[in-house]
Amino acid sequence: MDLRRGVWIVVGVLVLSLSLSSAGDIVHHDNIAPKRPGCENNFVLVKVPTWVNGVEDSEYVGVGARFGPTLESKEKHATNTRVVLADPPDCCSTPNNKLSQEVILVHRGNCSFTRKANIAEAANASAILIINNRTELFKMVCEDDEPDVEIHIPAVMLPQDVGAILENDLMNKSKVSVQLYSPLRPVVDIAEVFLWLMAVGTIIFASYWSAWSAREAAIEHDKLLKDASDDSLHMEVDRSNALVEISTTAAILFVVIASCFLVMFYKLMSFWFVEILVVLFCIGGIEGLQTCLVTLLSCFRRFKHAGESYVKVPFFGAVSYLTLAVAPFCIAFAVVWAVYRRVSFAWIGQDILGIALIITVLQIVRVPNLKVGTILLSCAFLYDIFWVFVSKWWFHESVMIVVARGDKSGEDGIPMLLKIPRLFDPWGGYSIIGFGDIIIPGLVVAFSLRYDWLANKKLRAGYFVWAMTAYGLGLLITYVALNLMDGHGQPALLYIVPFTLGTLLTLAQMRGDLKVLWTRGEPERPCPHVHLQPSQ
Repeated sequence: MDLRRGVWIVVGVLVLSLSLSSAGDIVHHDNIAPKRPGCENNFVLVKVPTWVNGVEDSEYVGVGARFGPTLESKEKHATNTRVVLADPPDCCSTPNNKLSQEVILVHRGNCSFTRKANIAEAANASAILIINNRTELFKMVCEDDEPDVEIHIPAVMLPQDVGAILENDLMNKSKVSVQLYSPLRPVVDIAEVFLWLMAVGTIIFASYWSAWSAREAAIEHDKLLKDASDDSLHMEVDRSNALVEISTTAAILFVVIASCFLVMFYKLMSFWFVEILVVLFCIGGIEGLQTCLVTLLSCFRRFKHAGESYVKVPFFGAVSYLTLAVAPFCIAFAVVWAVYRRVSFAWIGQDILGIALIITVLQIVRVPNLKVGTILLSCAFLYDIFWVFVSKWWFHESVMIVVARGDKSGEDGIPMLLKIPRLFDPWGGYSIIGFGDIIIPGLVVAFSLRYDWLANKKLRAGYFVWAMTAYGLGLLITYVALNLMDGHGQPALLYIVPFTLGTLLTLAQMRGDLKVLWTRGEPERPCPHVHLQPSQ
């Protein structure tokens, strides 16, 4: 049991280190690049579909410049325009070829971006495509010493490899044409609705499981006190050891430890480091899926005996026969997901493992009272804001967002996320939510239901339904903010914590239960009368 608890503590810190909701940026805000009249556009991604000799070819993605007009947002309004190569290629002097509203393809370097655009516009080009000297995209800005800029043609940068493809087609005398447009995200994507349902449903299921376990333990505890036998008391202690109860110190240390893990993710982010995270996620996912399956199957009479019969296994201690039976399936499921995690539908397996892991963590880890829950959520609130927003001042980029996307790793993000593909988004991608955004507030929500059940409170008179509603509203506001910020990653706990914690504290104060919730965390139960037999 100690080994399993150790594994859960390590995996728990890993999954709680990431707390973010995101849909992938299409607008890239930059407060460092200079802004002035004529040079104040947001950096937007641009779709560049191509046609070669009249046949539709590949679609590429570029980035719009700080200067120039705003691009069309709808494909049907974007003009299909022929592309020509600049001569000279850098377009730092008047082109030798005559232009008639074509799109001119130029190389980066030897002069400023605005000079290239001005020369292309003067030569009668309708737009300018600038090939970067690297495979990634680069933000095109105005120079500090430039006067007010007046450019009336769109400027888009393309990666080096894309530019090489277009240049090769043009060198081979092929007729190449493009469209340039930057579609807007839908206000709401169905992926966000399903992700909201997944997060809320996971907490509800885990809370009821936790409350049921707490009530059964309380009933059994009362029976053991009546029996007052040493064997019974030892059994009670063994069962309590299976739980990890968060202390005030642990809640505060969470910020420090999780921050250290997050910085480690950021600094060591690479292909092999993500592979290590995948292995750890699979270990946690196997344990979580196994725990959930064993619990569910034990509800059926056919499997109940197997779930209550144990065999001793080295390093793991007493393990039920039912656990041994489902373990191969859980291991196979996780291994298959790990091998095929790059296929388009692998998100389903990741979400199944992730939800099982979250539910099991919420079952094993518990908040003893509202005081610890308040400290934990408050620390997580500050942690989330710091690593999403404030970290930009030290690292020049959001550490949380970089880690969530898996930048510099060659992978499609790290696995400690629930994600769903954005079905109706022209940019595609995934809507994601970090495990921490579910587990951390989920610990407090589960605590509220345990209290309601132990206090025999009805649903409306209790705290769970209000805490759950507050969490749902906080997460909903997160997605509203996400769409208002054009998909820019948002710290979900920034919205969830005030809703959830504020609702519980206010309601407890109004009902006069704050003192009990804050200190004891559970209602006082009448102590059963214990009959002690005189020693012989």
